[in-house]
Amino acid sequence: MRRFAFANVTSRFCGNRIVFLCSFFLAISIGSSNQSWAASESMVDPAWKDYRQVSGVSGNLNSIGSDTLNNLMTLWAEGFRREYPNVKIQIEGKGSSTAPPALIEGTAQVGPMSRQMKAKEMDKFEAKFGYKATSVPVAVDALAVYVNKDNPVKCMSMEEVDAAFSKTRRRGHAVDIDAWGKAGLDGNWKRTRVSLYGRNSASGTYGYFKKKVLKKGDYKDEVKEQPGSASVVQGVTEDRGGLGYSGIGYRTSGVRAIPLSAKSGAGCFDPTFANSSAGKYPLARFLYLYVNKAPGKPLPPLVEEFLKYVYSKAGQKIVIKDGYFPLPQTVITKILGDMQ
Repeated sequence: MRRFAFANVTSRFCGNRIVFLCSFFLAISIGSSNQSWAASESMVDPAWKDYRQVSGVSGNLNSIGSDTLNNLMTLWAEGFRREYPNVKIQIEGKGSSTAPPALIEGTAQVGPMSRQMKAKEMDKFEAKFGYKATSVPVAVDALAVYVNKDNPVKCMSMEEVDAAFSKTRRRGHAVDIDAWGKAGLDGNWKRTRVSLYGRNSASGTYGYFKKKVLKKGDYKDEVKEQPGSASVVQGVTEDRGGLGYSGIGYRTSGVRAIPLSAKSGAGCFDPTFANSSAGKYPLARFLYLYVNKAPGKPLPPLVEEFLKYVYSKAGQKIVIKDGYFPLPQTVITKILGDMQ
Protein backbone atom coordinates (compact mmCIF):
# COMPACT_ATOMS: atom_id res chain seq x y z
CA MET A 1 0.00 0.00 0.00
CA ARG A 2 1.42 3.33 -0.99
CA ARG A 3 1.43 5.86 1.86
CA PHE A 4 1.32 9.58 1.32
CA ALA A 5 2.94 11.23 4.26
CA PHE A 6 2.63 14.78 5.49
CA ALA A 7 6.23 15.01 6.05
CA ASN A 8 7.35 13.49 2.83
CA VAL A 9 6.43 16.85 1.88
CA THR A 10 9.60 18.27 0.59
CA SER A 11 8.69 21.79 -0.38
CA ARG A 12 10.73 24.35 -2.25
CA PHE A 13 10.18 27.57 -4.09
CA CYS A 14 9.94 27.28 -7.86
CA GLY A 15 10.17 30.93 -8.73
CA ASN A 16 7.55 32.14 -6.28
CA ARG A 17 5.32 29.10 -6.21
CA ILE A 18 5.56 26.57 -3.40
CA VAL A 19 5.90 23.14 -4.99
CA PHE A 20 5.06 20.14 -2.84
CA LEU A 21 7.04 17.09 -3.90
CA CYS A 22 4.49 14.50 -3.02
CA SER A 23 1.92 12.77 -5.09
CA PHE A 24 -0.78 15.12 -3.82
CA PHE A 25 -1.38 14.17 -0.25
CA LEU A 26 1.08 14.98 2.50
CA ALA A 27 1.37 11.95 4.69
CA ILE A 28 1.98 12.25 8.37
CA SER A 29 5.45 11.08 9.16
CA ILE A 30 7.43 13.99 10.54
CA GLY A 31 8.33 12.63 13.93
CA SER A 32 6.57 10.27 16.25
CA SER A 33 4.32 12.96 17.69
CA ASN A 34 2.65 13.47 14.32
CA GLN A 35 2.32 9.75 13.80
CA SER A 36 0.47 9.41 17.09
CA TRP A 37 -1.69 12.41 16.19
CA ALA A 38 -2.63 10.82 12.86
CA ALA A 39 -3.52 7.57 14.58
CA SER A 40 -5.63 9.24 17.26
CA GLU A 41 -9.40 9.55 17.13
CA SER A 42 -9.16 13.33 17.43
CA MET A 43 -8.23 15.49 14.47
CA VAL A 44 -7.05 18.27 16.79
CA ASP A 45 -3.27 18.66 16.81
CA PRO A 46 -2.21 19.79 20.31
CA ALA A 47 0.72 21.62 18.71
CA TRP A 48 -1.48 24.13 16.86
CA LYS A 49 -0.77 27.76 17.76
CA ASP A 50 -3.24 30.39 18.92
CA TYR A 51 -3.74 33.32 16.58
CA ARG A 52 -2.26 36.61 17.82
CA GLN A 53 -3.63 39.96 16.72
CA VAL A 54 -1.27 42.51 15.22
CA SER A 55 -1.65 46.21 14.54
CA GLY A 56 -2.03 47.79 11.12
CA VAL A 57 -4.50 45.30 9.64
CA SER A 58 -7.35 46.98 7.77
CA GLY A 59 -9.02 47.27 4.37
CA ASN A 60 -11.00 45.03 2.05
CA LEU A 61 -10.21 41.41 1.22
CA ASN A 62 -11.80 39.86 -1.86
CA SER A 63 -11.88 36.10 -2.44
CA ILE A 64 -12.97 34.62 -5.78
CA GLY A 65 -12.75 30.94 -6.68
CA SER A 66 -13.81 27.47 -5.60
CA ASP A 67 -17.37 26.63 -4.61
CA THR A 68 -16.03 23.69 -2.59
CA LEU A 69 -14.18 26.15 -0.36
CA ASN A 70 -17.08 28.59 -0.12
CA ASN A 71 -18.27 27.53 3.33
CA LEU A 72 -14.72 27.33 4.67
CA MET A 73 -13.88 30.80 3.39
CA THR A 74 -17.07 32.18 4.94
CA LEU A 75 -16.31 30.64 8.33
CA TRP A 76 -12.69 31.80 8.22
CA ALA A 77 -13.85 35.29 7.27
CA GLU A 78 -16.28 35.39 10.20
CA GLY A 79 -13.56 34.33 12.63
CA PHE A 80 -11.02 36.75 11.17
CA ARG A 81 -13.45 39.65 11.41
CA ARG A 82 -13.92 38.93 15.09
CA GLU A 83 -10.21 39.69 15.40
CA TYR A 84 -10.41 42.73 13.08
CA PRO A 85 -13.98 44.12 13.05
CA ASN A 86 -13.09 46.93 10.64
CA VAL A 87 -11.92 44.54 7.91
CA LYS A 88 -14.41 43.85 5.12
CA ILE A 89 -14.32 40.50 3.31
CA GLN A 90 -16.23 39.57 0.17
CA ILE A 91 -16.41 35.95 -0.99
CA GLU A 92 -17.54 34.64 -4.37
CA GLY A 93 -17.46 30.91 -5.04
CA LYS A 94 -18.42 29.97 -8.59
CA GLY A 95 -15.65 27.50 -9.36
CA SER A 96 -11.88 27.11 -9.24
CA SER A 97 -11.49 28.29 -12.82
CA THR A 98 -12.62 31.77 -11.74
CA ALA A 99 -9.69 32.20 -9.33
CA PRO A 100 -6.76 32.65 -11.78
CA PRO A 101 -8.35 35.46 -13.85
CA ALA A 102 -9.45 37.22 -10.65
CA LEU A 103 -5.89 37.17 -9.32
CA ILE A 104 -4.52 38.32 -12.67
CA GLU A 105 -7.03 41.17 -12.96
CA GLY A 106 -6.55 42.17 -9.33
CA THR A 107 -10.22 41.76 -8.46
CA ALA A 108 -9.27 39.25 -5.74
CA GLN A 109 -6.37 39.00 -3.31
CA VAL A 110 -7.15 35.35 -2.48
CA GLY A 111 -8.07 32.63 -4.98
CA PRO A 112 -9.45 29.46 -3.36
CA MET A 113 -9.04 26.38 -5.57
CA SER A 114 -9.91 22.71 -5.12
CA ARG A 115 -7.14 21.84 -7.58
CA GLN A 116 -3.79 23.28 -8.57
CA MET A 117 -3.59 25.85 -11.33
CA LYS A 118 -3.25 24.41 -14.79
CA ALA A 119 -0.09 25.22 -16.72
CA LYS A 120 -1.92 27.60 -19.05
CA GLU A 121 -3.45 29.44 -16.08
CA MET A 122 -0.08 29.81 -14.41
CA ASP A 123 1.49 30.93 -17.69
CA LYS A 124 -1.05 33.75 -18.00
CA PHE A 125 -0.35 34.86 -14.43
CA GLU A 126 3.41 34.80 -15.04
CA ALA A 127 3.03 36.70 -18.31
CA LYS A 128 1.27 39.48 -16.39
CA PHE A 129 3.52 39.69 -13.32
CA GLY A 130 6.82 38.06 -14.28
CA TYR A 131 6.58 35.43 -11.54
CA LYS A 132 4.32 32.54 -10.61
CA ALA A 133 1.34 32.62 -8.27
CA THR A 134 1.91 31.16 -4.83
CA SER A 135 -0.25 28.24 -3.74
CA VAL A 136 -0.62 26.92 -0.21
CA PRO A 137 -2.65 23.91 0.93
CA VAL A 138 -5.05 24.88 3.71
CA ALA A 139 -7.04 21.69 4.32
CA VAL A 140 -7.57 18.15 3.07
CA ASP A 141 -10.78 17.01 1.42
CA ALA A 142 -11.87 13.44 0.89
CA LEU A 143 -13.83 13.80 -2.34
CA ALA A 144 -16.82 11.60 -1.62
CA VAL A 145 -18.94 9.49 -3.93
CA TYR A 146 -22.49 9.79 -2.63
CA VAL A 147 -25.56 7.60 -2.95
CA ASN A 148 -29.04 8.10 -1.57
CA LYS A 149 -29.27 7.19 2.13
CA ASP A 150 -31.49 4.20 1.29
CA ASN A 151 -29.06 2.71 -1.25
CA PRO A 152 -27.48 -0.46 0.25
CA VAL A 153 -24.38 -0.61 -2.00
CA LYS A 154 -21.45 -1.51 0.25
CA CYS A 155 -18.47 -0.45 -1.85
CA MET A 156 -17.46 0.59 -5.34
CA SER A 157 -14.08 0.24 -6.99
CA MET A 158 -12.56 3.08 -8.96
CA GLU A 159 -13.20 0.98 -12.08
CA GLU A 160 -16.89 0.79 -11.22
CA VAL A 161 -17.18 4.50 -10.50
CA ASP A 162 -15.50 5.21 -13.84
CA ALA A 163 -17.89 2.81 -15.59
CA ALA A 164 -20.83 4.63 -14.03
CA PHE A 165 -19.74 8.18 -14.93
CA SER A 166 -17.69 7.74 -18.11
CA LYS A 167 -18.60 6.74 -21.63
CA THR A 168 -14.97 5.93 -22.42
CA ARG A 169 -14.27 3.60 -19.41
CA ARG A 170 -10.50 4.08 -19.47
CA ARG A 171 -10.12 2.04 -16.30
CA GLY A 172 -11.17 -1.01 -18.30
CA HIS A 173 -14.35 -2.13 -16.55
CA ALA A 174 -16.10 -4.65 -18.79
CA VAL A 175 -19.61 -3.20 -18.70
CA ASP A 176 -21.33 0.15 -18.54
CA ILE A 177 -22.82 0.59 -15.06
CA ASP A 178 -26.17 2.14 -15.90
CA ALA A 179 -28.26 0.16 -13.40
CA TRP A 180 -27.56 -0.69 -9.79
CA GLY A 181 -27.72 -4.41 -10.50
CA LYS A 182 -24.45 -3.99 -12.41
CA ALA A 183 -22.89 -2.67 -9.19
CA GLY A 184 -23.92 -5.80 -7.30
CA LEU A 185 -27.38 -4.92 -6.00
CA ASP A 186 -30.37 -7.23 -6.34
CA GLY A 187 -34.06 -7.23 -5.53
CA ASN A 188 -35.86 -3.98 -6.23
CA TRP A 189 -32.53 -2.26 -6.79
CA LYS A 190 -31.37 -4.51 -9.61
CA ARG A 191 -33.15 -2.60 -12.38
CA THR A 192 -33.03 0.82 -10.73
CA ARG A 193 -31.26 3.19 -13.10
CA VAL A 194 -28.08 4.91 -11.93
CA SER A 195 -28.88 8.62 -12.02
CA LEU A 196 -25.69 10.69 -12.23
CA TYR A 197 -24.94 14.05 -10.61
CA GLY A 198 -21.73 16.04 -11.02
CA ARG A 199 -20.24 19.51 -11.21
CA ASN A 200 -19.97 21.82 -14.21
CA SER A 201 -16.74 22.42 -16.11
CA ALA A 202 -15.94 25.64 -14.19
CA SER A 203 -15.40 23.51 -11.11
CA GLY A 204 -12.02 22.24 -9.97
CA THR A 205 -13.83 19.20 -8.59
CA TYR A 206 -15.12 18.41 -12.10
CA GLY A 207 -11.56 18.44 -13.40
CA TYR A 208 -10.12 16.51 -10.47
CA PHE A 209 -12.73 13.75 -10.78
CA LYS A 210 -12.21 13.59 -14.55
CA LYS A 211 -8.45 13.21 -14.09
CA LYS A 212 -8.34 10.89 -11.07
CA VAL A 213 -11.36 8.67 -11.68
CA LEU A 214 -12.04 8.87 -15.42
CA LYS A 215 -8.31 9.02 -16.31
CA LYS A 216 -9.14 12.05 -18.47
CA GLY A 217 -11.89 10.14 -20.23
CA ASP A 218 -15.22 11.66 -21.21
CA TYR A 219 -18.20 12.10 -18.92
CA LYS A 220 -21.47 10.55 -20.01
CA ASP A 221 -23.86 13.01 -21.61
CA GLU A 222 -26.53 12.18 -19.03
CA VAL A 223 -24.54 13.46 -16.03
CA LYS A 224 -26.66 16.20 -14.47
CA GLU A 225 -24.16 19.04 -14.07
CA GLN A 226 -24.76 21.16 -10.99
CA PRO A 227 -23.55 24.71 -10.24
CA GLY A 228 -22.42 23.89 -6.71
CA SER A 229 -21.32 21.12 -4.35
CA ALA A 230 -24.47 21.34 -2.24
CA SER A 231 -26.62 20.98 -5.37
CA VAL A 232 -24.99 17.63 -6.15
CA VAL A 233 -25.76 16.33 -2.67
CA GLN A 234 -29.31 17.67 -2.82
CA GLY A 235 -29.87 15.95 -6.16
CA VAL A 236 -28.74 12.59 -4.80
CA THR A 237 -30.85 13.12 -1.67
CA GLU A 238 -33.99 13.49 -3.78
CA ASP A 239 -33.16 10.69 -6.24
CA ARG A 240 -33.36 7.07 -5.06
CA GLY A 241 -30.99 5.92 -7.80
CA GLY A 242 -28.69 8.91 -7.48
CA LEU A 243 -24.89 8.75 -7.62
CA GLY A 244 -22.81 11.91 -7.32
CA TYR A 245 -19.46 13.31 -6.24
CA SER A 246 -18.81 16.22 -3.92
CA GLY A 247 -16.54 17.26 -1.05
CA ILE A 248 -16.87 15.44 2.26
CA GLY A 249 -17.74 18.75 3.91
CA TYR A 250 -21.09 18.75 2.08
CA ARG A 251 -22.30 15.42 3.48
CA THR A 252 -25.85 15.48 4.89
CA SER A 253 -28.21 12.97 6.47
CA GLY A 254 -29.92 12.45 3.11
CA VAL A 255 -26.91 10.78 1.50
CA ARG A 256 -24.25 8.20 2.26
CA ALA A 257 -20.59 8.50 1.30
CA ILE A 258 -19.74 5.02 0.09
CA PRO A 259 -16.44 3.23 0.75
CA LEU A 260 -14.13 3.11 -2.27
CA SER A 261 -11.40 0.72 -3.33
CA ALA A 262 -8.43 1.88 -5.37
CA LYS A 263 -8.91 -1.07 -7.73
CA SER A 264 -11.12 -4.12 -8.13
CA GLY A 265 -10.43 -6.69 -5.44
CA ALA A 266 -8.63 -4.27 -3.15
CA GLY A 267 -9.83 -3.18 0.27
CA CYS A 268 -12.69 -0.70 0.60
CA PHE A 269 -12.19 2.39 2.72
CA ASP A 270 -14.51 5.09 4.01
CA PRO A 271 -13.58 8.76 3.39
CA THR A 272 -12.34 9.33 6.95
CA PHE A 273 -9.49 11.38 8.37
CA ALA A 274 -7.54 8.25 9.33
CA ASN A 275 -7.99 6.57 5.94
CA SER A 276 -7.10 9.76 4.07
CA SER A 277 -4.01 10.32 6.24
CA ALA A 278 -2.85 6.76 5.66
CA GLY A 279 -3.31 7.00 1.89
CA LYS A 280 -5.99 4.31 1.92
CA TYR A 281 -8.88 6.40 0.63
CA PRO A 282 -8.18 6.96 -3.09
CA LEU A 283 -9.78 10.40 -3.53
CA ALA A 284 -8.12 12.49 -0.80
CA ARG A 285 -6.87 15.84 -2.06
CA PHE A 286 -5.62 19.21 -0.89
CA LEU A 287 -7.69 22.38 -0.95
CA TYR A 288 -5.60 25.44 -1.85
CA LEU A 289 -5.48 29.18 -1.51
CA TYR A 290 -3.61 31.07 -4.24
CA VAL A 291 -2.14 34.52 -3.65
CA ASN A 292 -0.02 37.02 -5.56
CA LYS A 293 3.34 37.19 -3.78
CA ALA A 294 6.24 38.93 -5.50
CA PRO A 295 9.64 37.26 -4.97
CA GLY A 296 11.54 38.69 -2.02
CA LYS A 297 8.62 40.84 -0.90
CA PRO A 298 6.15 40.25 1.93
CA LEU A 299 2.47 39.75 1.34
CA PRO A 300 0.19 42.70 2.11
CA PRO A 301 -0.50 42.66 5.89
CA LEU A 302 -4.20 41.87 5.42
CA VAL A 303 -3.50 38.83 3.23
CA GLU A 304 -0.61 37.63 5.41
CA GLU A 305 -2.65 37.82 8.60
CA PHE A 306 -5.62 36.11 7.00
CA LEU A 307 -3.37 33.18 6.05
CA LYS A 308 -1.92 33.09 9.57
CA TYR A 309 -5.45 32.92 10.93
CA VAL A 310 -6.28 30.04 8.58
CA TYR A 311 -3.23 28.16 9.89
CA SER A 312 -3.94 28.95 13.56
CA LYS A 313 -5.68 26.69 16.05
CA ALA A 314 -8.91 28.58 15.45
CA GLY A 315 -8.55 28.32 11.67
CA GLN A 316 -7.84 24.60 11.63
CA LYS A 317 -10.68 23.90 14.06
CA ILE A 318 -12.93 25.60 11.52
CA VAL A 319 -11.66 23.09 8.95
CA ILE A 320 -12.88 20.29 11.22
CA LYS A 321 -16.17 22.07 11.93
CA ASP A 322 -16.88 22.31 8.21
CA GLY A 323 -16.31 18.58 7.73
CA TYR A 324 -12.83 18.65 6.18
CA PHE A 325 -9.51 17.42 7.52
CA PRO A 326 -6.86 19.72 9.04
CA LEU A 327 -3.09 19.98 8.60
CA PRO A 328 -0.57 19.11 11.33
CA GLN A 329 1.48 21.89 12.90
CA THR A 330 4.73 20.55 11.42
CA VAL A 331 3.40 21.09 7.91
CA ILE A 332 1.92 24.47 8.84
CA THR A 333 5.28 25.59 10.22
CA LYS A 334 6.98 24.54 6.98
CA ILE A 335 4.43 26.37 4.83
CA LEU A 336 4.65 29.60 6.82
CA GLY A 337 8.43 29.41 6.85
CA ASP A 338 8.61 28.99 3.09
CA MET A 339 6.38 32.02 2.59
CA GLN A 340 8.74 34.39 4.39
